[in-house]
Amino acid sequence: MSGGTVETVAAREVLPHAHRGAVLSAGLGITLVALVAVCVASIAVGAKDLPLSTVWHALSAYDGSVDHMIVRSYRIPRTLLGVLAGVALGAGGTLIQAMTRNPLADPGVLGVNAGAAFAVTIAVGVFGLTGFSSYVWFAFLGAVVVTVVVYRLGSLGRGGATPIRLTLAGIAVGAVLSGVNRGLPLLNAKAFDTMRAWHAGSLSVQGMDIVLALAPFVLTGLALAVWVARSLNAVALGDDLAAALGVHVARTRALGVVALTLLCGAATAAAGPIGFVGLMVPHVARWIVGPDQRWILVHSLVGAPVLLLASDVVGRIVVRPDEMPAGVVTAFLGAPVLVWLVRREQAAGL
Repeated sequence: MSGGTVETVAAREVLPHAHRGAVLSAGLGITLVALVAVCVASIAVGAKDLPLSTVWHALSAYDGSVDHMIVRSYRIPRTLLGVLAGVALGAGGTLIQAMTRNPLADPGVLGVNAGAAFAVTIAVGVFGLTGFSSYVWFAFLGAVVVTVVVYRLGSLGRGGATPIRLTLAGIAVGAVLSGVNRGLPLLNAKAFDTMRAWHAGSLSVQGMDIVLALAPFVLTGLALAVWVARSLNAVALGDDLAAALGVHVARTRALGVVALTLLCGAATAAAGPIGFVGLMVPHVARWIVGPDQRWILVHSLVGAPVLLLASDVVGRIVVRPDEMPAGVVTAFLGAPVLVWLVRREQAAGL
């Protein structure tokens, strides 16, 4: 074979990869633009709409006026909370789908968020802990316990932990815990009075305290998620093949569970049990980028905040002058998506 022919074949092999990388990067760029747009909308839109000039002046020339105070004390912390919680839920959904090899897995669907919320409810109602830095540790414990319980329940019987079994076990456990979460506030209404919006999954926050307390947990969990992303590509092929490729499966899963606990526990403690974000976004990312967990993770980290902040903005508009919590909006969007995905997976298994 001549040198020219070898160069031609090599070019044909490289160009598709280069083209694919360009397409993926372009898609990521579009999503980043969408994230900037919803962040601006989140700061400008609310019970009182603010012109962009007012938003800019509040950032560059703060004068203590009511509008400037709304931007700095309420809208910006709320937007940052949405970004952090969205990043946590998007990364958590990517991790749990990869580790369980279950395309229907999600921190909400598998009951992880419900477990964290239940533990926070116990912390507030029984122990009287009302500060984020106090009850966040209960959220971590609840997330871990429910993850283990759901996986064990889904593994019972022949066939092991199939996607449908894990989904049904997670929905069942989550339903029980959600029912208890709704009942406990009736026993101590005063203690839970300030957490009514939290129970519905809300980004409503006053000041930067919760945002600053949440950031270290999310960033640590995100660092672990990025660390195990490459190994998750091999784990998705099966434990035996992953081990043959040199991946330490047990260590990868252990680090993944730690990351999932930090991400979902902290997000739930700060914003409440917000469901379906970790299910929808990784699915869309997988359709766009294919099975590479690294690209799925990157796209989910950007796409999840877009969905969560957009839901929050919609919630501020539809029932003005009141607000609908973001968790309610994502539930309206996610419930039909979940039904469609379950039917799609069942049909694929026939």
